[in-house]
Amino acid sequence: MQIERLLSGETLEIQVHEEVTYDDMHDEGENLWNFLLFTGYLKKESEYFKESAVFLRVKIPNTEVWTIYRDTIRNWMRAKMKKEDFRDLYRAMEDKNAEKMRDILNGQLFGTISFYDSAENFYHGFLAGVLSQSEDYIVKSNRESGNGRSDLMVKSPSLRGRSFIIEVKVSDSIDSLEEDAKKALQQIEDRNYAKELRQEGYRKIDCYGIAFYRKDCEVSVGGDSL
Repeated sequence: MQIERLLSGETLEIQVHEEVTYDDMHDEGENLWNFLLFTGYLKKESEYFKESAVFLRVKIPNTEVWTIYRDTIRNWMRAKMKKEDFRDLYRAMEDKNAEKMRDILNGQLFGTISFYDSAENFYHGFLAGVLSQSEDYIVKSNRESGNGRSDLMVKSPSLRGRSFIIEVKVSDSIDSLEEDAKKALQQIEDRNYAKELRQEGYRKIDCYGIAFYRKDCEVSVGGDSL
Protein backbone atom coordinates (compact mmCIF):
# COMPACT_ATOMS: atom_id res chain seq x y z
CA MET A 1 0.00 0.00 0.00
CA GLN A 2 2.88 2.38 0.73
CA ILE A 3 4.42 1.77 -2.69
CA GLU A 4 1.04 2.27 -4.34
CA ARG A 5 0.69 5.64 -2.60
CA LEU A 6 4.10 6.74 -3.85
CA LEU A 7 3.37 5.63 -7.40
CA SER A 8 0.08 7.54 -7.29
CA GLY A 9 2.01 10.74 -6.54
CA GLU A 10 1.18 10.89 -2.84
CA THR A 11 3.62 11.44 0.02
CA LEU A 12 4.78 8.93 2.60
CA GLU A 13 5.63 9.78 6.20
CA ILE A 14 8.85 8.26 7.52
CA GLN A 15 11.00 8.68 10.60
CA VAL A 16 14.54 9.72 9.77
CA HIS A 17 17.36 7.32 10.68
CA GLU A 18 20.58 8.90 9.45
CA GLU A 19 22.67 5.92 10.54
CA VAL A 20 21.00 3.48 8.11
CA THR A 21 23.40 1.50 5.92
CA TYR A 22 22.90 -0.84 2.99
CA ASP A 23 23.11 -3.86 5.29
CA ASP A 24 20.25 -2.46 7.40
CA MET A 25 17.92 -2.04 4.43
CA HIS A 26 16.27 -5.47 4.72
CA ASP A 27 15.66 -5.32 8.47
CA GLU A 28 12.45 -3.28 8.33
CA GLY A 29 10.45 -1.09 5.99
CA GLU A 30 11.45 2.15 7.69
CA ASN A 31 15.09 1.45 6.85
CA LEU A 32 14.25 0.88 3.20
CA TRP A 33 12.51 4.26 2.86
CA ASN A 34 15.46 5.99 4.54
CA PHE A 35 17.92 4.27 2.23
CA LEU A 36 15.89 5.32 -0.82
CA LEU A 37 15.77 8.88 0.52
CA PHE A 38 19.52 9.10 1.07
CA THR A 39 20.26 7.66 -2.39
CA GLY A 40 17.94 10.09 -4.22
CA TYR A 41 15.04 7.76 -5.03
CA LEU A 42 12.77 9.75 -2.70
CA LYS A 43 12.76 13.47 -1.96
CA LYS A 44 11.68 15.48 1.08
CA GLU A 45 8.49 17.49 0.78
CA SER A 46 8.29 18.66 4.40
CA GLU A 47 9.40 17.70 7.89
CA TYR A 48 8.11 17.83 11.45
CA PHE A 49 9.19 16.76 14.93
CA LYS A 50 7.43 14.28 17.15
CA GLU A 51 8.71 13.10 20.53
CA SER A 52 12.24 14.32 19.77
CA ALA A 53 12.30 12.42 16.47
CA VAL A 54 12.45 13.87 12.97
CA PHE A 55 9.75 12.81 10.52
CA LEU A 56 9.64 13.58 6.81
CA ARG A 57 6.96 13.57 4.16
CA VAL A 58 8.65 12.11 1.09
CA LYS A 59 7.64 11.37 -2.50
CA ILE A 60 9.14 10.13 -5.76
CA PRO A 61 11.27 13.02 -7.09
CA ASN A 62 10.56 12.94 -10.84
CA THR A 63 9.20 10.99 -13.80
CA GLU A 64 12.54 9.31 -14.52
CA VAL A 65 12.73 7.79 -11.02
CA TRP A 66 8.99 6.95 -11.11
CA THR A 67 9.68 4.93 -14.26
CA ILE A 68 12.43 3.02 -12.46
CA TYR A 69 9.98 2.13 -9.67
CA ARG A 70 7.36 1.05 -12.20
CA ASP A 71 9.71 -1.10 -14.26
CA THR A 72 11.27 -2.69 -11.17
CA ILE A 73 7.85 -3.61 -9.79
CA ARG A 74 6.73 -4.99 -13.15
CA ASN A 75 9.78 -7.25 -13.18
CA TRP A 76 9.00 -8.40 -9.63
CA MET A 77 5.45 -9.20 -10.67
CA ARG A 78 6.57 -11.13 -13.76
CA ALA A 79 9.03 -13.15 -11.68
CA LYS A 80 6.32 -13.86 -9.09
CA MET A 81 3.86 -15.03 -11.75
CA LYS A 82 6.41 -17.41 -13.25
CA LYS A 83 6.60 -19.19 -9.90
CA GLU A 84 2.82 -19.61 -9.66
CA ASP A 85 0.91 -22.66 -10.82
CA PHE A 86 -2.12 -21.53 -12.82
CA ARG A 87 -3.40 -24.94 -13.84
CA ASP A 88 -6.43 -24.45 -11.58
CA LEU A 89 -7.28 -21.27 -13.48
CA TYR A 90 -7.18 -23.04 -16.82
CA ARG A 91 -9.24 -25.93 -15.45
CA ALA A 92 -11.81 -23.39 -14.30
CA MET A 93 -11.84 -21.84 -17.78
CA GLU A 94 -12.26 -25.23 -19.42
CA ASP A 95 -15.09 -26.08 -16.98
CA LYS A 96 -16.73 -22.67 -17.57
CA ASN A 97 -16.53 -22.13 -13.81
CA ALA A 98 -16.73 -18.35 -13.60
CA GLU A 99 -16.86 -18.30 -9.80
CA LYS A 100 -13.64 -20.30 -9.48
CA MET A 101 -11.93 -18.05 -12.03
CA ARG A 102 -13.02 -14.99 -10.08
CA ASP A 103 -11.65 -16.37 -6.82
CA ILE A 104 -8.27 -17.26 -8.36
CA LEU A 105 -7.90 -13.89 -10.06
CA ASN A 106 -8.93 -12.01 -6.93
CA GLY A 107 -6.26 -13.90 -5.02
CA GLN A 108 -3.66 -12.81 -7.55
CA LEU A 109 -4.87 -9.21 -7.56
CA PHE A 110 -4.47 -9.05 -3.79
CA GLY A 111 -0.72 -9.55 -4.20
CA THR A 112 -0.19 -7.09 -7.07
CA ILE A 113 0.62 -3.40 -7.14
CA SER A 114 -2.42 -1.97 -8.88
CA PHE A 115 -1.33 1.65 -9.30
CA TYR A 116 -3.19 1.80 -12.63
CA ASP A 117 -6.59 1.20 -11.06
CA SER A 118 -8.38 3.29 -13.67
CA ALA A 119 -6.61 1.89 -16.74
CA GLU A 120 -7.72 -1.19 -18.64
CA ASN A 121 -4.16 -1.65 -19.86
CA PHE A 122 -3.01 -2.61 -16.36
CA TYR A 123 -5.62 -5.35 -16.02
CA HIS A 124 -5.14 -6.47 -19.60
CA GLY A 125 -1.41 -6.88 -18.93
CA PHE A 126 -2.14 -8.62 -15.64
CA LEU A 127 -4.39 -11.18 -17.35
CA ALA A 128 -1.99 -11.70 -20.24
CA GLY A 129 0.82 -12.33 -17.78
CA VAL A 130 -1.18 -14.83 -15.74
CA LEU A 131 -2.51 -16.74 -18.75
CA SER A 132 0.87 -16.87 -20.50
CA GLN A 133 2.22 -19.25 -17.85
CA SER A 134 0.54 -22.26 -19.48
CA GLU A 135 2.51 -24.43 -21.89
CA ASP A 136 -0.71 -25.87 -23.31
CA TYR A 137 -2.17 -22.67 -24.73
CA ILE A 138 -1.13 -19.76 -26.93
CA VAL A 139 -2.09 -16.28 -25.68
CA LYS A 140 -2.68 -13.58 -28.28
CA SER A 141 -3.02 -9.98 -27.13
CA ASN A 142 -4.95 -7.67 -29.43
CA ARG A 143 -5.13 -4.51 -27.32
CA GLU A 144 -2.00 -2.89 -28.72
CA SER A 145 -3.00 -3.44 -32.35
CA GLY A 146 -6.20 -1.40 -32.16
CA ASN A 147 -7.78 -3.58 -34.80
CA GLY A 148 -11.25 -3.93 -33.30
CA ARG A 149 -10.63 -7.44 -31.99
CA SER A 150 -11.17 -8.83 -28.51
CA ASP A 151 -8.64 -8.00 -25.80
CA LEU A 152 -7.27 -11.53 -25.48
CA MET A 153 -7.52 -14.78 -27.38
CA VAL A 154 -6.30 -17.98 -25.75
CA LYS A 155 -6.11 -21.06 -27.93
CA SER A 156 -4.78 -24.57 -28.04
CA PRO A 157 -2.10 -25.24 -30.68
CA SER A 158 -4.42 -27.97 -32.01
CA LEU A 159 -7.58 -26.88 -33.79
CA ARG A 160 -9.33 -29.77 -32.03
CA GLY A 161 -8.52 -28.18 -28.69
CA ARG A 162 -10.17 -25.41 -26.69
CA SER A 163 -10.08 -21.69 -27.39
CA PHE A 164 -11.22 -18.70 -25.33
CA ILE A 165 -12.10 -15.10 -26.01
CA ILE A 166 -11.65 -12.61 -23.17
CA GLU A 167 -12.87 -9.01 -23.03
CA VAL A 168 -11.83 -6.71 -20.16
CA LYS A 169 -13.73 -3.82 -18.57
CA VAL A 170 -12.86 -1.52 -15.67
CA SER A 171 -15.77 -0.61 -13.37
CA ASP A 172 -16.40 2.71 -11.68
CA SER A 173 -17.45 0.99 -8.45
CA ILE A 174 -17.54 -2.47 -6.93
CA ASP A 175 -21.34 -2.49 -7.31
CA SER A 176 -20.96 -2.29 -11.12
CA LEU A 177 -18.69 -5.34 -11.47
CA GLU A 178 -21.35 -7.89 -12.35
CA GLU A 179 -23.11 -5.65 -14.85
CA ASP A 180 -19.83 -4.63 -16.52
CA ALA A 181 -18.70 -8.25 -16.83
CA LYS A 182 -21.95 -9.00 -18.63
CA LYS A 183 -21.41 -5.95 -20.89
CA ALA A 184 -17.95 -7.24 -21.79
CA LEU A 185 -19.46 -10.62 -22.65
CA GLN A 186 -22.18 -8.96 -24.71
CA GLN A 187 -19.53 -7.00 -26.62
CA ILE A 188 -17.90 -10.27 -27.69
CA GLU A 189 -21.20 -11.39 -29.17
CA ASP A 190 -22.21 -8.05 -30.69
CA ARG A 191 -18.88 -7.61 -32.48
CA ASN A 192 -18.63 -11.27 -33.47
CA TYR A 193 -15.12 -11.69 -32.02
CA ALA A 194 -15.41 -15.47 -32.43
CA LYS A 195 -15.35 -15.11 -36.22
CA GLU A 196 -11.54 -15.04 -36.36
CA LEU A 197 -11.20 -18.27 -34.39
CA ARG A 198 -13.89 -19.99 -36.45
CA GLN A 199 -12.10 -19.00 -39.63
CA GLU A 200 -8.90 -20.52 -38.25
CA GLY A 201 -10.80 -23.77 -37.72
CA TYR A 202 -11.55 -23.80 -34.00
CA ARG A 203 -14.90 -25.23 -32.97
CA LYS A 204 -14.69 -25.22 -29.19
CA ILE A 205 -14.86 -21.53 -28.35
CA ASP A 206 -15.83 -20.11 -24.97
CA CYS A 207 -16.21 -16.43 -24.14
CA TYR A 208 -15.44 -14.54 -20.93
CA GLY A 209 -16.22 -11.00 -19.89
CA ILE A 210 -14.11 -9.88 -16.93
CA ALA A 211 -14.66 -6.63 -15.06
CA PHE A 212 -12.17 -5.18 -12.56
CA TYR A 213 -12.42 -2.64 -9.79
CA ARG A 214 -9.21 -2.14 -7.84
CA LYS A 215 -8.37 -5.55 -6.34
CA ASP A 216 -11.71 -7.20 -7.13
CA CYS A 217 -13.07 -8.72 -10.30
CA GLU A 218 -16.18 -10.42 -11.64
CA VAL A 219 -16.31 -13.01 -14.40
CA SER A 220 -19.17 -13.70 -16.77
CA VAL A 221 -19.08 -16.71 -19.08
CA GLY A 222 -20.86 -17.35 -22.34
CA GLY A 223 -21.05 -20.37 -24.57
CA ASP A 224 -19.95 -20.13 -28.16
CA SER A 225 -18.80 -23.75 -28.36
CA LEU A 226 -19.83 -25.43 -31.60
